[in-house]
Amino acid sequence: MAPASGPLAASVPLAGIAAPAAPSNSSSTPSTESTTPASAPASGSGLPQAAPAPESPAAGPVGSNTPAVAAAPNEASTPLAPETAAPSAITSSAVVPGNATSPQAADGPPPLPSIPPASGPDALPGGSAADGLQLDPAPAPTKTSPAAVQKVSIQALVNDDNSAQVLAVFNAINAYRTSLGLNPVKYNPTVSTLSQDWSNNIASREVIEHRSNFWTDPRALNPNNGAGEVIAVRWDRNAAQLVEWWKGSPAHDALLRDPRFNVIGIGITFTDGNYLTTPNSYTMWGVVNLFGYTTLPAGTVNSPGAGTAPPQLPAPSVCDPIAKQQPPTLNLNAAAIRSAGDLVAVDPSGNLRDYPALGNGTFGPARTVGSGFTGAKEVMTTDWDRDGVIDVLVQMLDGRLLLYPGVVSGGFKAPVVLGSSGWQSMTMAVGTWCGNNRLPQILATDSTGALYLYRNLGLTALAGRTQVGSGVSAIRLSMVDYDADGFQDLLAVEANGNLRLYRGSGLTTPKSEARLVVGTGWTDYSGLRSLQGVTGLNSTGVAGLLSNGAVEYWDLSSGRLTTPSTPVTGLGGLKLAQ
Repeated sequence: MAPASGPLAASVPLAGIAAPAAPSNSSSTPSTESTTPASAPASGSGLPQAAPAPESPAAGPVGSNTPAVAAAPNEASTPLAPETAAPSAITSSAVVPGNATSPQAADGPPPLPSIPPASGPDALPGGSAADGLQLDPAPAPTKTSPAAVQKVSIQALVNDDNSAQVLAVFNAINAYRTSLGLNPVKYNPTVSTLSQDWSNNIASREVIEHRSNFWTDPRALNPNNGAGEVIAVRWDRNAAQLVEWWKGSPAHDALLRDPRFNVIGIGITFTDGNYLTTPNSYTMWGVVNLFGYTTLPAGTVNSPGAGTAPPQLPAPSVCDPIAKQQPPTLNLNAAAIRSAGDLVAVDPSGNLRDYPALGNGTFGPARTVGSGFTGAKEVMTTDWDRDGVIDVLVQMLDGRLLLYPGVVSGGFKAPVVLGSSGWQSMTMAVGTWCGNNRLPQILATDSTGALYLYRNLGLTALAGRTQVGSGVSAIRLSMVDYDADGFQDLLAVEANGNLRLYRGSGLTTPKSEARLVVGTGWTDYSGLRSLQGVTGLNSTGVAGLLSNGAVEYWDLSSGRLTTPSTPVTGLGGLKLAQ
C-alpha cells in the first residue's frame, strides 16, 4: 500500500527582528493584600500524601512558538490541533525602558540586526493566508475506516536513528540550490540541536507550530543575515519528499532558495504511526532551520556526519495522560466563558462576570454568567475535562476544591468535589504543565515552599500528588508560557513583590537552572490571570488587577514582559479569576 503522498507543513518567514528592551513601569498603587500560605492540606479524598520528588531535568532552551494551522490531507475538517491557527505575520515590537518602581522585565539578549522578510504567505483553500501553509492536493490512499488523527505523546516518540533522513534532507536542499545557481548551505550540529529539539517538541504535542523568536535561542549562534524555519509531517520515512513538498509551496520554496542562507539545522523525529495499518497515523516530523551569517559559526561543516541524536525517551511519570484527549471544536457563543482570553471575575455578591476577549487587545462589556460563588479564596478557569467548554475551578475558604463543568449552551453543571479539605492553605495555579498531557494539571505550594503536581483524573476526586520542587515562596502563582517555547512556566509572586520565573520543560519538574526575577512590585496586583488570544490568534499574556479596579495586560509573545496596556477598568472590589 502506498503512503499518503504529501505532508502537512508550515514555513515561517521573519520580518524586522529586534530584541525588545525592558518595559516601562505601570502607574499602579501598591496594594496591602498579602496572602501567606499556612499548612499543607490534610490527606484524604482528593488529597493523598506526597510522593518523593523526581530528579530535576537538565536545563532546556529558551524559544518561542508561533502556531500555524494544519489539517489532515483531504480531511480539512479534522485539524491536527484544534487550538492552533495561523498568524497573519511574524513581527516583534520594541518597548520603552522602564524603572525599578513597578513590574519590570529581566534583561534580554542583545538586539539583533533587522532581518528583512524571507517570503510571503501562501494561500490556503478558500483564500485565507496561513503563514506559508497549504494543504497537499494529492489524494490519500484508499481507507477502509474513517480518517482519524493519531494522538502522539512523548512516550510515542520512536528512538530510531535518523541520520539517513537528516542527510537526505540536507542533500535534497543543496541539490535544489545548486540547480538554481545558488551556493550550497552548510550544516551546523549546534543549530541542529535546536531543530531536533523542536521536532521532538511538536511531535510529542501533536501540533504544527513555529517559535516566533527561535533565532534568539543561543543554539541559533546569532544569525545576522536572515532566519527561517520550515516544518512538515509525512506518513512514511522518505525524508527527501519533505523537500519536494516545500519546493512546491511558494512560501516554503522562498526559504529554500534564499541566497542569504548559508547554514541549516535539521531535526527529524519518528512517532509510532504505521501507515501500512493506519494510513493517517503520523510517522515522521521534520524541522529545518535556515540562517544567514556574515561569518560562519564555529563547528560548521560541509555536510551532516552521524545525524542528530534520536530523542531520549523519559520514563513513565505522573505527567502521562490517563487517556488520549482531542477536544472538539465547539461554538462557545452561548457558553458562560467564551474563550481562554476572556477576563473572568467574581463580585462581592458571588456573581461570576465574564468580559469577552475581542481578539484585538480589548474586551467586551461584562456579562453575568453565574452566581453562588461566595466563599471562594481563588477562582480559576480551565477546560478541566477537555470537552471543549471552559469550566470553573474554585478553591474554597472552607478547604474544598470544587469544579463547575461548563455547558456549551450556557451556565454550569452541579459542582464536582475534587478535594474535600485542606485546600484553603495552598497557593495554586492550573494549566497544562505536562507537555504530553492535554488535560490541565494543578501546581500548588504549601507553607514550607514545597511544590506539588496534582494529576487530573477527570470528573472525580484527585487521588495523588508528586513533589516536583521546594523552596517556592509564593503568595500567588500563575501558570503561563512565559518564554514562548511551547511549555507552561510558573510565575510566583513573592511577599516582597518580586516576580520569579520557574520555567517548565513539559516534564514533571521545572527546569534545573537559576530562578530569575523577571519583575518587581507585583504585590500591587490582587490577582493574576494567564490569557490566550487577547492580542491575536494564539497570543499569550498575563493580566493583573490593581486595587483601583484597572486591569493591566502584558503580552508574552516575544518571550518576555512587554509594556503593559490597560484594556479594562472598573473592576474595583472584584476578585479576578486565574
